[in-house]
Amino acid sequence: MDVTDSLTDVRGLRVGHATRDGDGWLTGTTVVLAPEGGAVAAVDVRGGGPGTRETDALDPRNLVQRIDAVVLTGGSAYGLDAASGVMAWLEEQGRGFPVGGPGQVVPVVPAACVFDLGRGGDWRARPDAALGREAAAQASTEVIQGSVGAGTGAVAGGLKGGVGTASVQLPSGHTVSALVVVNAVGAVADPATGVLYGRYGDGRVAYPSEELHAQARARLAAARTETEHLRAKAAGAEAAGAEAAAPLGQPPLNTTLAVVATDAELTRAQAQKLAGTAHDGLARAVRPVHLLHDGDTVFALATGEKPLPEGPLEALTAVNAVLAAGADAVTRAIVKAVEAAETVTGPGGVFPSYRDLYER
Repeated sequence: MDVTDSLTDVRGLRVGHATRDGDGWLTGTTVVLAPEGGAVAAVDVRGGGPGTRETDALDPRNLVQRIDAVVLTGGSAYGLDAASGVMAWLEEQGRGFPVGGPGQVVPVVPAACVFDLGRGGDWRARPDAALGREAAAQASTEVIQGSVGAGTGAVAGGLKGGVGTASVQLPSGHTVSALVVVNAVGAVADPATGVLYGRYGDGRVAYPSEELHAQARARLAAARTETEHLRAKAAGAEAAGAEAAAPLGQPPLNTTLAVVATDAELTRAQAQKLAGTAHDGLARAVRPVHLLHDGDTVFALATGEKPLPEGPLEALTAVNAVLAAGADAVTRAIVKAVEAAETVTGPGGVFPSYRDLYER
């Protein structure tokens, strides 16, 4: 199998995006489909303001052992309705937790949302069940990055956020991969240098010139001022009884979401540890992280295609390598998301991309 440096390097996984932009929209939904038969799954929620669905089902103490899909969506808690469309699509495929005879299944579809309400200009333009169904139907091994799916309306520290993905091939033969929706209150770029935090330590740091960095900071400040002006203008329209173009007094609500996956045969407890250590990758690339205005959530999927070594010490060493690789993949996926994002200018705000600011 060709290595694509994406989530789908873990064989059997597929990713689908449904994107809505223009005419007041700037949001979308991303679906990660597990292989036939599902995948062992876990979750670790560390943000102070999460919006999730069916995460309790992933507790290792509970009944469901495998799931068929994870939904990442915009629209804040409203957007969690997208999971209903994915459930319906899975039921039509006969996939889900069996509760009776043929076709009698209940798909368990964990989901998490990012806050992007009003960023396209229309507060009520948000994902629904139809958008979730569309994303599931579009799922393939090709993973598009940037301002797509759940990353369509994403913003990270004033910069345009988005979807990114990466993978790591381990000497053991196992693959670990990640997909991240970057939508953080914290910054992804060092304000002193302009370097993406996730670039530090990877041997590929290229420092912008002082002149370019100063110009980028000025443009970012101007974008923030313009965004506040648009919000104030919308607030005035709402006070006058007209329909607002953007939410009144929009708070800095965000959230970064990730799915980290492996083909290693992990237990549910080990998968939960993978979800937890993957947050280390998030902390390397976003500063600060896990704030009360964030809902940072990481899902872990283990397809179990490749067993661990038989010896207990050898197995422990292999699991540790998987855990470390999960954090590394998340960090690189965040960098790739920010670098692939595109500038957005609209009635909901001005959100410049890192590429436009620094890679001219």
